[in-house]
Amino acid sequence: MEKTENLEALMKLSLDGDKRAYALLLQETTRFLRPFLARRLNVESEVDDLLQEILISVHKARHTYDGERPYKPWAFAIAKFRLQDHLRAHYADQLHHAVELSEVENELQENVTKSDISYESISGEVEKLPPKQAAILQMMHQEGYTAKEVAEKIGMKESAVKVAAHRAYKILRKVLER
Repeated sequence: MEKTENLEALMKLSLDGDKRAYALLLQETTRFLRPFLARRLNVESEVDDLLQEILISVHKARHTYDGERPYKPWAFAIAKFRLQDHLRAHYADQLHHAVELSEVENELQENVTKSDISYESISGEVEKLPPKQAAILQMMHQEGYTAKEVAEKIGMKESAVKVAAHRAYKILRKVLER
């Protein structure tokens, strides 16, 4: 029996007990299913494992094959269902091991944004700044005003308040780095 023989004929012979035809049918099924699976899975070992599961499913379901219909769509239907099962289990496992986003946010707030430096701890350095810069930082960081509110209170433009605050931060950064 040649390799190019019709898959439907191989399946019919297999159902009649022809072991050689069945082996050839499984080889041909592997040949057209491997690329289908490789395009959908990243890991070669997963492709091989799933291919084995699909061949077992084909074996178990061979009694459901209708000899009047094409073999490939029947085999692909089985492959698609097994692939869906595999992906569902894979992603369920991934979700089971996933880290809750709120845990990551809490960790970041505690470890990354937490600083040993507070306005109170550097108030002595802030007082050494030019009076307008010191007043701006005090209003923004100790009293909680926005740049817009500070600008309205001291009669400056908002952009000028932001520039003054930025310059004050630069001075403080240099002092604190020492």
